[in-house]
Amino acid sequence: MLFRCNILALVGGGRKPRYPTNKVMIWDDHQNRCIGELSFRSEVKAVRMSRERVVVVLEYRIYVYNFSDLNLLHTIETISNPHGLCALCADSQACVIACCGLQKGHVRAELFDITRTTLISAHEAALSCIALNTDGTRLATASERGTLVRVWDTRSGQRLMELRRGAEPAVIQCMCFHADNSWLLVGSDHGTIHVFKLMDGEMDKAPELMPPPAAAGAPTVVPGGAAADSPDNPRSSLSFLGSLLPKSLVPTYIQSQWSFAQFRLPGSEKALTRTICAFAPENTNSFLVVSADGTFYKCGFDPVRGGECYREDWQRFLLPDDEE
Repeated sequence: MLFRCNILALVGGGRKPRYPTNKVMIWDDHQNRCIGELSFRSEVKAVRMSRERVVVVLEYRIYVYNFSDLNLLHTIETISNPHGLCALCADSQACVIACCGLQKGHVRAELFDITRTTLISAHEAALSCIALNTDGTRLATASERGTLVRVWDTRSGQRLMELRRGAEPAVIQCMCFHADNSWLLVGSDHGTIHVFKLMDGEMDKAPELMPPPAAAGAPTVVPGGAAADSPDNPRSSLSFLGSLLPKSLVPTYIQSQWSFAQFRLPGSEKALTRTICAFAPENTNSFLVVSADGTFYKCGFDPVRGGECYREDWQRFLLPDDEE
């Protein structure tokens, strides 16, 4: 779906697909008809849309089209990408795409607005999830191991932060930046949602846009509702070694930052679950979680103390098989 409007991209799937799996149908739900069609020689893995672009992901190639007339603009070669990993920033003026590179664990960031390509060696293992912030300046990546999330600058390719989801392997299913880049949501198949603070590493504001100095003795307020002297993401008790020893000698486990706040879906410890998460638009310190079992959660977290998140709302849209 194109944001929250009436335009959808439909691709055939399931056991008895209504449409071919190698076609993308651009559907206008207001007119109740197909307004565009794109055909390919292989199965479509994913589709991303903005107001200016339509991006179609195949296993070894990505096609970028102009939205208004569906003219082909760019073709990107990738390594095998069976899960259709691709991220398109929401800002149409920026037009930044992040996708798999030509090597395992590598990411290619295409900045079409400034005609630049950034290649990032993100992980040793294969990628499992990638996400861009709204204007495409920041990129979050996770590998199939699912223990680490890394945040990058898309223009320079510089690694800004390394965040640790946990010590045990997991499949990271979704990641989402807050609109002001102050927080990052990470959801895994273990049924856990992690909130990471990105204040120090992610805020990239020009000096003229910074708020005026506060009065003497008053706490400085920063985006996200947290005070400037609020604690950062937790670290290992041995993290002080990072300032004493060369980075090459300090284990990654010690250097990483752990999540600032956490939420576990009820009952997720019994079975793996599929979830997607995103920040709530009307409240800086709230986020939404939708699970494949038909449950919806709205959760909040303390932007100063962190810790366990609290549930603000809950709904179930699907009944379990034994209750039908």
